[in-house]
Amino acid sequence: MTESSNNDNVSCEIHQPDYSSLEIVSIEASPDVSDYQMAMRQANQIAEEKLDDHMLLSWYDRDRDFESPQHSSECHADSAIPGYVDYGIYHGACLKVDFEQGRFVFFYRSFD
Repeated sequence: MTESSNNDNVSCEIHQPDYSSLEIVSIEASPDVSDYQMAMRQANQIAEEKLDDHMLLSWYDRDRDFESPQHSSECHADSAIPGYVDYGIYHGACLKVDFEQGRFVFFYRSFD
């Protein structure tokens, strides 16, 4: 007879971010977006149209693997939720602009 581990029937539940309070604008492949700067200009324009007075809270550039706030994912090393997402949501984001399924992602909050 073999001993079984206490963890044999334990499953790890992966939590997804709660986007229920955010408007999400998803932009699929766009020939107008070749880099982060172009994506940011388009995202800012979308935020201006939707939010009037707004602030960019956090962002991610998958092409260069950069995020802001810088190193925010370091404290999320064992989490399924990246730091820039968590930061945006918990600092009042109401708009997420997502280019090409996570290539460039921007979180905005409104001051209205």
